[in-house]
Amino acid sequence: KPTVHVGHHGITATLLQSLDDALEARELVKVQIERNAPVTVKEAAGELAGQVGAEVIQVIGRKTTLCGLNPELHKKPEAKPAWR
Repeated sequence: KPTVHVGHHGITATLLQSLDDALEARELVKVQIERNAPVTVKEAAGELAGQVGAEVIQVIGRKTTLCGLNPELHKKPEAKPAWR
């Protein structure tokens, strides 16, 4: 299921904040672009990826998948060096 929806208001600051939060939590986020959105699916995918520093993985129909790397998700707490 899509996590973020682009509706008739288009791409807003609130939508970008919601997308950024979702990318921080999951790294891989589906976005649904509604039929009444003022932008095309490819335009929305490119603009969203550019605004939040993500990468477009795929565009299928009215959905796009974005990926944003969050280094905090890959940290191991207090990892000892390999040579010890």
